Amino acid sequence: MKLKALLKAGVLGVSTLAMASVAAAQDKTIRIVGFGAASGVVGIFGQNSSAAMSAAFEKINAEGGVELADGSKAMIETEYYDDRCNAEEGISVLRRIASTDALVAIGPTCSNVAEPLFGILQAKVDDEGDTGLQFPVFTDVAIKGGLAGISEWVFRNTPSESQMYDDLFAWLRTNHPDLKTIYGGVEEDFAHSRFTWYSVMKTAAEKHGFEVVGEAQWLLSDTNFSNQARGMRRAEPDVVAISAHPFTTCGMLREMTRQRIQPKILVGLTSSSSLETLSGCANEAEGLTIPTSFAPVNEEAKAAAEAVVAKGGQMDLHSASAWENAMILKDIIEAAEIGGTPETLEEDRRKIRDALAELENAPGLLGSNKRLPDGEAVKPYVFVHAKDGSWDVLHNPGS
Repeated sequence: MKLKALLKAGVLGVSTLAMASVAAAQDKTIRIVGFGAASGVVGIFGQNSSAAMSAAFEKINAEGGVELADGSKAMIETEYYDDRCNAEEGISVLRRIASTDALVAIGPTCSNVAEPLFGILQAKVDDEGDTGLQFPVFTDVAIKGGLAGISEWVFRNTPSESQMYDDLFAWLRTNHPDLKTIYGGVEEDFAHSRFTWYSVMKTAAEKHGFEVVGEAQWLLSDTNFSNQARGMRRAEPDVVAISAHPFTTCGMLREMTRQRIQPKILVGLTSSSSLETLSGCANEAEGLTIPTSFAPVNEEAKAAAEAVVAKGGQMDLHSASAWENAMILKDIIEAAEIGGTPETLEEDRRKIRDALAELENAPGLLGSNKRLPDGEAVKPYVFVHAKDGSWDVLHNPGS
């Protein structure tokens, strides 16, 4: 982590004054809260993020909490606000969080919430003509490309779908040179799904020589996919790409099975590389291939996944980001010399923002996450496929 000043020399030494304040420091707390969709069709994503945050902060507190500027220790308190994947509620929730003593917020879940919500934040730091909210937001889930550029108070720890799908389709072209055509299916009313098909998957597929022979649209609340599948069956594509979340992904896969549609390769949306997809349609999803920034491929990742399960959640690429965000913020708090008092709250929030802006690399569960100047991230990733009711690593581009 590169910051202008990691820890001043005076903090490194343990002074008599700092030692005398230890007992009083036991009551100090720092509030870091989460928000997102904890109910509704995509509520499982917010629930998993909440569990991951809770597990991560429990680990941090068990190891002594965070060190403040005066050398004392503070425990982290957290809670999770439900915005129900609704833009107006998300904006209301963030304003409510900013009115409390919360230092920073992790969220939101939905890109269709994130985009307008980021718009109420100050676009450029220190712009006296911009009265937007000055509060740091560190996003774990909302993954639609480019959103961090809306405000300099926004930072995201989401993977680059453009890079992941470009690599995936390049890998498919190399390993399956016989595949020529692709058919796309997209959840049309969900910002992430729509953007990823039209601007990411479709673009990458055409770049690597796949001919798009058709596409079908449906809504997040749809339960009948017969018409969409009939069009797909007539096209007889080699590859089917489904840019949708677990519920409608499973609905479409079940209908494809019913109509005996059997493409050579199935490609899915990053957000569907989750337990929810396998719980809903493991048999139909067999072979579904997805790039993801989380898989339990090392001991740290396995331990984190187990901790999240113990809190009633599941670890996937989204909740893994929530875990990583918590750990990154722990380091940021200590490096930026946060005061942790009511009197320093506004100053502390600015310090968090500035430290995140200066961060060039941060540890992640799959390796080092590169931080970009625009607030986005580039994260390690693997290709997984559904096999016998679980997600197995198919290919590791970094190996």
